[in-house]
Amino acid sequence: MRRFYISLLWSSALGSSILAGAALAQEATPTDSQGATVLDQILVTGRNERSISSIAQSVQVVEREQVEEAAQENIDAATLISRIVPGYAPRNQTISGASETFRGRSVLIMVDGVPRNTPLRDVSRILSMIDLNSVERIEVINGASSLYGAGATGGTINFITKRGDSDKPKVTVRTGVTAFTENPGKSAGPSTSVSVEGKKGDFDYFFSASGDLSRRTYDGHGNEMASDAMLGQGGGDRTGTGNLFGVAGYQFDARRFEVSVDWTYANQKPDWFTDYTTNPVSPDFGDRYEGKPLKEDSKYLTAKYTDSDFALGNLEVKAFYNDIFKQSPFTKFSAVNSQVYLPFNPTRPVILPPGSDPTADFNQTALQSRRSGVNLTVNTPMDFITQGSTLTWGADYVFDATDQQLTNGQDAISPTTQNSVALFAQGEIPVTDRFRISGGARFDQFYLNVEDFTRPAAAVLLGSNIIGLPAIRVTGGSFDYNAVTFNSGAVYDLTERMQLFGNFSQGYSLTDIGGFTRRAGLNSNAETCDAYGTAIRPLLPCTNAPDYAISYADIAPEPQLVNTWEAGLRGDWGDYRGGVSTYLSTSDNGVSYDIANNRVSQQKERIWGVEANIEADLSGMFTLGGSVGYVEGKYDADRDGHIEANEYLPNNRIPSTYKGLVYLTTHFENELTLRSELELFSGRDRIATQELDGAALVNLAVSKKFANESVLNLAVRNVFDTYYINPSASATRGADVPGLGRSVALSYQITF
Repeated sequence: MRRFYISLLWSSALGSSILAGAALAQEATPTDSQGATVLDQILVTGRNERSISSIAQSVQVVEREQVEEAAQENIDAATLISRIVPGYAPRNQTISGASETFRGRSVLIMVDGVPRNTPLRDVSRILSMIDLNSVERIEVINGASSLYGAGATGGTINFITKRGDSDKPKVTVRTGVTAFTENPGKSAGPSTSVSVEGKKGDFDYFFSASGDLSRRTYDGHGNEMASDAMLGQGGGDRTGTGNLFGVAGYQFDARRFEVSVDWTYANQKPDWFTDYTTNPVSPDFGDRYEGKPLKEDSKYLTAKYTDSDFALGNLEVKAFYNDIFKQSPFTKFSAVNSQVYLPFNPTRPVILPPGSDPTADFNQTALQSRRSGVNLTVNTPMDFITQGSTLTWGADYVFDATDQQLTNGQDAISPTTQNSVALFAQGEIPVTDRFRISGGARFDQFYLNVEDFTRPAAAVLLGSNIIGLPAIRVTGGSFDYNAVTFNSGAVYDLTERMQLFGNFSQGYSLTDIGGFTRRAGLNSNAETCDAYGTAIRPLLPCTNAPDYAISYADIAPEPQLVNTWEAGLRGDWGDYRGGVSTYLSTSDNGVSYDIANNRVSQQKERIWGVEANIEADLSGMFTLGGSVGYVEGKYDADRDGHIEANEYLPNNRIPSTYKGLVYLTTHFENELTLRSELELFSGRDRIATQELDGAALVNLAVSKKFANESVLNLAVRNVFDTYYINPSASATRGADVPGLGRSVALSYQITF
């Protein structure tokens, strides 16, 4: 904690000097108000267009200017969200989203209202793969929601992509480079993007292409960082990424049809394996990486039809197809990685020599998920109740097909398919001019098919012994199950500028069936005995005869239902705006991952927290703002039916208790803008032997706009090159992972 307070003092000193320097600079001409207030902003992340003033949940909108500034600084979507959304966990600084929870729970990530999660096999590499160059704005809804189906137990993040609105073709080109000051020559990585947009008559279009390359990364002590510090998640170095996006639309009277395509590609080839015996983890320069690259090769196709003159109101029909491919890096057996696949199939369980490496050369998996669906939404006026009442209703159909294979073609999980059908309705009623209520329900019916497969021979660590286990036959089955969720809320205008809101909302996530079947025969001691029986004695006290088989015919998965209660205040007084909310989130069937035993457990959970944000236009020159979030949670660790005082959720669910951001933006009259940030996170000390420290980081960015619509941007992240342990990355596997050191990003953008 000493490092935390020293960094905080330095950061405060820098912030004071910036403010003083800016005050001595030339006076900027005050600008007029930039349009509508925050409460008048329109959101589409609710399956209909609504102003923030009518929403009974805390929400946050990241407008186009903020998105473009992040793209110019070469910040990815995950880093941007982590910085400015107080309920989102600190960034783990890799291309993975592991341990990056939202209010301690799962997050549903969407692009134009289409989910990108893979519910049948949870792979978290999603948010960092979204290209900000194609994003118009980002809408963040805090708290549980089931309006779009499974996944949003902690919150929803919807990326709204750009559309062409220029009467003549407009081309934007950006190029830049990012490097660590410890070794610019070996860390400098280029980036570039180009977009074309326009509108001709009733036809509009937007196309973009981008790519960037990262090379070596360094921590605050100047040490090179590991390429796969989080074991199988991939890192942030030695990675090339590319994105192609295009959308075309045609408007005829009250009707519009549009189609969009998105291709995301990434390839990471580490030079070295990671040494998990050092503290913190580090590259093992004596062990060259020999596996296939980490790879992302995902395509998304969406078609949408809208009719604002539909007989029953506003109609939207959306069809989508997601073809997702995610290959993980090769990993080797270690104390951290206690389960790998064997290169041979023993006839019975055997104890392998101490210190041996039982890892097969095909111990690397690739996930393939194909999702398709159709969404129907109708927004019907209900003025006969009260003027302005509406009912949003509709239906969803989604088909999922998911498999995960080793590089030799063997199934690592049971191939799984699922059909789901849902009906939903959401109503909003203005009771008076100052009081509005809302409520709704959703019903989902699932039809799941888990195919039979053979779980390959594996090596596991039991106590101090490395055990080689024969392959086992896994019997699947067909199941149908459902979920019913409700929500209700109210908004009361305390004044014309200030609102009180409260809500109850439910959301659910689906059991990670793929992850469960991947550990078939190893999810519990009882399951291991079922498969291996007396053949594994004396390591386990099993009494049944071994049959090297296990049946999941009665797996009976159920959605994990989360209830959230929230209350808050928000206001917009022109030059000043902000809000505060508090929440309680409970579940009877939550999910926690046990790092030590490589197992998933389900039990009661209770999570609570407070979030606040404020922004003030001190003058036409200065804007000062900040946000803070607090989250903590407990669970029934011993499964006795009660949550005890010391039963805190593990760090991979809540890696940081406090998190905050303070920023000052200074606008000069010569189109020069300076932004300074103080980024804070506390770490966590609730888990014995797993205490995580916090840190205070300073980020600076300066941009200059020129008359030809070009922009020159210079950003410095972690200005003081502070050394710290990244809490989210360290929580993923229980091993300390350092945070990124000082880096500099330079970019130039021109539009013509």
